[in-house]
Amino acid sequence: MEGTFVRHDRVETTPPHGDVIRADVRAPARGDPRTAVLVAHGFKGFKDWGFFPRLSERLAEDGHLVVSFNFSLNGTGPDLVDFTDLEAFGRNTLSRELEDLRWMVDRTMAGDWSGGRAPAATGLLGHSRGGGAGIVTAAEHSGVAALVTWAAVSSFHRWGDEHVRDWTTRGVTYVPNARTGQQMPLYRTLWDDLQANADRLDVTAAAAMVRVPWLIVHGEEDATVHVAEAHRLKEAGPSAALRVIAGSGHTFEAVHPMEESTPGLEAAVEATLRHFRASL
Repeated sequence: MEGTFVRHDRVETTPPHGDVIRADVRAPARGDPRTAVLVAHGFKGFKDWGFFPRLSERLAEDGHLVVSFNFSLNGTGPDLVDFTDLEAFGRNTLSRELEDLRWMVDRTMAGDWSGGRAPAATGLLGHSRGGGAGIVTAAEHSGVAALVTWAAVSSFHRWGDEHVRDWTTRGVTYVPNARTGQQMPLYRTLWDDLQANADRLDVTAAAAMVRVPWLIVHGEEDATVHVAEAHRLKEAGPSAALRVIAGSGHTFEAVHPMEESTPGLEAAVEATLRHFRASL
């Protein structure tokens, strides 16, 4: 149980690739929700970071079955909040994340988290790189009925010459984690996957194929993913609406651990709740 009005269960599921996906399932405490929302984290993210638990709870309070999950190779282990499996983090690719997200959409639509009852409509919400994955999935998967992206990337190509040089000469590059102080490996398989699947992993091209109701939420002062990327997605997406939150950044001023909400986060949540009410 999480809060008075929300049921909360932790579950695990294993796709055909054999790596575990750990998830939280939240639902209104009374009744059976008619709709479902999947919540996907971004790069160096995890389902229990900062705003994700509160966001998921708010969505469940609003009447949805809410499934937030860790991508199978995101690097966190059974303790859920520490990057205890850097080898897995290093092996992750964008194609793997798309495989994971499709698996979670399929399992949600099959009723795996709702006693075998298939939801009438399923929405996706992704943050940052998870937003990019959500865009590609919404373009590819006919079962996605609505999309919300927070601070979404318009391109997965975010690597500099130094990273590419590391991959080509050593097979690995490293990125720092400011929160933990860890140097996190990324193996050349990430770069090879981007090159081999360039067409599928073109986020802006996928945006043009999204036909379901789509809300783009972005902080005006985002220093990680510039707000220009939100405008690029809006221009590409025929069904997209854009909500820019003035004075807000990449996480809408939320931190980890999160003790209280922020005005930017509240604005993002309220816009999201309205969008899913109208479109699911």
